[in-house]
Amino acid sequence: MTVPVAFLQAYYSLVYFATLGTCDKVFYGSQRIFGFDLHQMTKNFLITGAARGIGRGLSRLLLQRGHSVFLIDNSKTELEHTSDYLAQNFSSSKYSVALCDICEPLQIKSAIEKAAKFFNGHLDVLINNAAYTGAVGSAPFAELSLEMWNKSIQTNLTGAMLMSQGCLPMLRKGAGRQRGGCIIHMSSTRALQSEPNSEGYAATKAGLIGLTHAMACSLAGDSIAVNVILPGWIHVANECKDGGAWEDLLSKEDHRWHFSNRVGKVEDILRAVEYLADAEFVTGTEMVVDGGVTRKMVYPEV
Repeated sequence: MTVPVAFLQAYYSLVYFATLGTCDKVFYGSQRIFGFDLHQMTKNFLITGAARGIGRGLSRLLLQRGHSVFLIDNSKTELEHTSDYLAQNFSSSKYSVALCDICEPLQIKSAIEKAAKFFNGHLDVLINNAAYTGAVGSAPFAELSLEMWNKSIQTNLTGAMLMSQGCLPMLRKGAGRQRGGCIIHMSSTRALQSEPNSEGYAATKAGLIGLTHAMACSLAGDSIAVNVILPGWIHVANECKDGGAWEDLLSKEDHRWHFSNRVGKVEDILRAVEYLADAEFVTGTEMVVDGGVTRKMVYPEV
């Protein structure tokens, strides 16, 4: 098959501009390049836990690539900080935010209604990224409180289920839409391996794997793909209000611990998200992004 020269020119123009931090201002001066409609090449993303960590990094990078993003977070301070950054770098027509505690069903409903208006009822990708990590290492298992256990379940598992339910009308295939959108749950390699005193986190992150294949089965008729990403050590110290440089607190030993010879970056998760967002034949499965660490044999030091 011969690929038209105009298509290649358009493709490499898109790739070039997508790597620029100012792509929102440069790229969207025109809505067509070499006759191709840019709206058909970009997507609408809704991300929970979007003001800090992996969620913030994904929001920033997806906007750089020309996509539209609706950000949800429960931290007013972090959400305001992220909003200020986005306002300096992107058009307000490309993103919107909502303060929302996904432990609260009414707040979820309100946030989804706002997102539906922002996206005009069309959502391509829901990323359930919000998580409660406060229970990790906070107390011995024998002293784990029911309150802390329940908060882990409500945030990490129930919240993802409720967000997915609420977004279904925006994700289903329908008139003028032959294929539905996709849902990506953000689990963790802690679903597969553990450190002491992380029961609530490990159980809920493992639960997301089961939720993924169950939802993929249930939503197949709507042509909605459901997958789960299991990040390993993704260093996101720079993705918060008081964050520093990405390299802060990382040692050579930290990097060498990985088969990839470096600690993970949010860009690694972005590549997984971009793949799953377009992979029509991939659903109900998990993608581990950890630099090979879960395949590493570890012996006691002598």
